[in-house]
Amino acid sequence: MDQNPTVVGVINSTPDIVDILRIAIEQAGLVVVSALTFEIREGAIDLEHFIKQHQPRVIVYDISPPYEANWQLFLHLAAMPVMEGRHFVLTSTNARHVERLAGPQHPIYEIIGKPFDLDQVVQAVKEATRARPTR
Repeated sequence: MDQNPTVVGVINSTPDIVDILRIAIEQAGLVVVSALTFEIREGAIDLEHFIKQHQPRVIVYDISPPYEANWQLFLHLAAMPVMEGRHFVLTSTNARHVERLAGPQHPIYEIIGKPFDLDQVVQAVKEATRARPTR
């Protein structure tokens, strides 16, 4: 067994989507830890402690409605010093709208309906685990 498994954080507002992503990412051989977006926003989860405790290399972060407010929340969280060197895979139920906010440098994977294309998200996560640290 791998002594230092690669950890992926999943942050989403929908528990069912967290479970679907967890299963798919774990089937790819990665370890998944998760948090619900509203628990972070409301302070029920201390994101800095969560990141330090689990050390995820990649974070799958969902931008949910209201898109503008949640895009700004993502930018705030991503700028935290504890996020340095981590990679993000961004998801949304409305990828086109979020891409207009995020710009072309941030690909957004659409997760809508069931089943959505998990393979694309898992492939993006696997590629991000091999990428060099950012910043």
